[in-house]
Amino acid sequence: MTSQSQGIQQLLQAEKRAKDKLEEAKKRKGKRLKQAKEEAIAEIDHYRLQREKEFRHKQTGAMGSQGNLSAKIEEQTTETIRNLTGSYHKNMEGMMKKLLNAICDISPEIHPNFKYEV
Repeated sequence: MTSQSQGIQQLLQAEKRAKDKLEEAKKRKGKRLKQAKEEAIAEIDHYRLQREKEFRHKQTGAMGSQGNLSAKIEEQTTETIRNLTGSYHKNMEGMMKKLLNAICDISPEIHPNFKYEV
């Protein structure tokens, strides 16, 4: 009987060691999955940053000329407004005099198509 109980004890110990190894393997698998997930996230972030940098570079190249064009248009518009404002102030008084003369200085005369019949 002692040999039977010894055999059972050995089986129980072997089962316990197998269970421990299985638990350890599960823990290692969990750690490895977590590590792989973190590595994948880091790689994705690195790739995303690289692609965004390339996009910004291409966008700057394509939009850079448009940005300069926009600045030139803005400058021309400002210059035109400045010229028009100067012209307005320069000619305003003379134009007001002409308008007031046309309105106030009326010389009544008969229209050429008017026929006077007696």
